[in-house]
Amino acid sequence: MKRSVHRPSRRTAGAGLAALLLAAGTAACGTGEESPEMTPAAAVAKAAEKAEEITSFRYEMTGKVPEQGRVEAEAAMRLEPEMAMSMKMTAADQGDDASAEIRLVDKAMYIGGSSASQGQGGKSWLKFDLSDLDAGTESKQLGAASQADKNPAAESTFLTGAKDVKKVGTEKVDGVETTRYSGTLTVDQLRASLKDEDKETRERKEKSIEQYEKLGVDKFTMDVWVDGEDHTKRFRMRGDAEKGPLDVTITFRDVNKPVEVTAPPAKDVASLEDLMTGAAAG
Repeated sequence: MKRSVHRPSRRTAGAGLAALLLAAGTAACGTGEESPEMTPAAAVAKAAEKAEEITSFRYEMTGKVPEQGRVEAEAAMRLEPEMAMSMKMTAADQGDDASAEIRLVDKAMYIGGSSASQGQGGKSWLKFDLSDLDAGTESKQLGAASQADKNPAAESTFLTGAKDVKKVGTEKVDGVETTRYSGTLTVDQLRASLKDEDKETRERKEKSIEQYEKLGVDKFTMDVWVDGEDHTKRFRMRGDAEKGPLDVTITFRDVNKPVEVTAPPAKDVASLEDLMTGAAAG
């Protein structure tokens, strides 16, 4: 079967090309020589362009999230032909039973863990139908898991909205030589940077922005580590909120390798409706 290729949007490609031309402009004038190194803004734009071509990946997340405290997670995500994700997450500050496995497949989120089986006849998974789930009471019950369907590949491109991008230096990440870039941006700047994106990309990134707003974060410091193939190997986002600090680092692995996610066996799954019924009975 011939595999479709996700092509970057015209705007993204154009922005990347413009940044590269600006980077080379000074050296090209009068000398005819290419610039030996891209500007920080151009390098970040090129990495963002490469991120648009990603269809699957695995990643590791560590850090702190407002209200949840310290979190650690390992996950695998597929973006095409339909988003699917599996994640094992631990919220270290939420007690001894704050570990969970999360699966996102067929427009449903499944959460497995000790809390999922309480009042459900021993069933080990709880199902949330994402096609009906909004930002109301049910969403709040998801806790840290409500962040699980964010696409970190899309978030890794946010630094393109900053006006003060700078090169920090070179570092090894997982044994890979990378160049680190840093900058700051507000949520308003981030949203403004989406105005020329295609509809699908804009909606995908807007979803992440809204989740950060719900956490009460309105300004970020962001770092990205870009490898020799212009892929973002790692990124870190930091910000302050009324309910605690945000400081999350995500490291990418196995980019564009197959990811398969399956739903748990039906006999082991309780629905949100079952949970509410059980709570009422209790």
